Amino acid sequence: MQKVRFGRTNVEVPAVSVGTWGHSGPKKVGGRPVGWSGSDDAAATEALLDAYRAGITHWDTADAYGDGRAERLIGSLWETVPREDIFLASKVGWGPSSYGHCYHPSQIRHQLDGSLRDLQSDHIDLYYFHHCDFGPNDQYLDDAVEVFRRCQEEGKVRHIGLSDWDSNKIARVVDRVDPDVVQLYRNVTDDGYSGSDLETRVQEHDLGVAFFSPIKHGLLLGNYTEPVEFDEGDHRNRNPGFRDADLLAHLRYCRDEVGKRFPSHPQPVLHALLGVLLEDSPAACVLLGMRRPDHVAAAATVGEPLSQEDAEWVRNLYQRR
Repeated sequence: MQKVRFGRTNVEVPAVSVGTWGHSGPKKVGGRPVGWSGSDDAAATEALLDAYRAGITHWDTADAYGDGRAERLIGSLWETVPREDIFLASKVGWGPSSYGHCYHPSQIRHQLDGSLRDLQSDHIDLYYFHHCDFGPNDQYLDDAVEVFRRCQEEGKVRHIGLSDWDSNKIARVVDRVDPDVVQLYRNVTDDGYSGSDLETRVQEHDLGVAFFSPIKHGLLLGNYTEPVEFDEGDHRNRNPGFRDADLLAHLRYCRDEVGKRFPSHPQPVLHALLGVLLEDSPAACVLLGMRRPDHVAAAATVGEPLSQEDAEWVRNLYQRR
């Protein structure tokens, strides 16, 4: 597995790293689906073990994934996987709170202690603000950053991260937070990062970058032959693309064209979709859901940045619709 220097953390992480949102199971918050159906703890456990054996040793999770389910799954593995071999990331910001918001210092402390307990670890290598909603006029921001810094001083957190679905929101507060790593939503059809203020700040401050949902929850692979509805509690039901027959047909066409472009690659579509994101971001990794051993086997074959020419071809192909 190809490694990248994760910005100023100076840690080398796999270019394709493990995302564990898919390990959470189905879940609703306020009637809104936020989890994943079809999760299987035994398969997920084997996938994590296979990832370790394949050198995929950066694992990303969060306290909100299944209300600690994903963290507990990871924490159960340390008798087999040496804890020091894993660069472990988690997040805070979506847990239930009695303070009216999730970034109260006491709430952060409470959630961090719960994550350490579930992960069976005395520290988290990279701890993220899960989103950039710091209240009206960002009134909760400074106190939240202060408690993160104190947790760093105590050795409970080694590096600080800042995450959101919207790169503009990260850019708005990145200077005040001064994170070591930013994590954002990016794929070939949804790219608010390239050429943005955030990309400039990443380069200026030598930040690590993690791109999540690089295959848009599986939609971009082009494997769906007809519209699909997922089980209750699955966040994919909120994405209309899974029910758009014309889009699904376009993505199958893209899959076939990519196969012709990279005929010798064992995973041409995955190679293209991830390689296009790595082409312009030397300090970045992509977070790929690996819920089953076959997901890990596929991930282990990719992680090479595309050439500039190939990257432009892939972008044009997928955005042509």
